[in-house]
Amino acid sequence: MQRRVGGGGERKTLRLVAKYADACNLFPSPELAHKLDVLREHCAREGRDYDTIEKTVYYPFDPGENGAEVNKIIDQLGQFAELGFSTAIGNVAKVWEITPLDIMATQVIPQAAKR
Repeated sequence: MQRRVGGGGERKTLRLVAKYADACNLFPSPELAHKLDVLREHCAREGRDYDTIEKTVYYPFDPGENGAEVNKIIDQLGQFAELGFSTAIGNVAKVWEITPLDIMATQVIPQAAKR
C-alpha cells in the first residue's frame, strides 16, 4: 500500500512526507519550487532519499473555449516536469461537456506525453 500525503505545510506536512510517505501531492503556486526545497531539507534531516518520493501536483485543467488555453496547460505541465513532478492530478473544467474532454484527449495529452 502506497502512503500519500497531500498538502504543502512546510513545518509539519512536508516533514511527515519525508518521514513516512511514498508520494506527495502539492498544489500549483509561485512557491512550488520552494516547497520542494523544503521537502528536500526534511529528507536530508530524516536520512531519506528525496528521489524515492513521488511528486504529484493537483492541477485544474481548463483548456478554454475551443482550446484557447492548450499551450498554457502544456507549458505549465512542462514546468512541473522540470521541477520533478511525475503526475498531474486534477479536474477538467466543464467536464459535463464533451468538448473540453476531447481537447484534453487530442491536444493536451499527446503533447504532454512527448515531454
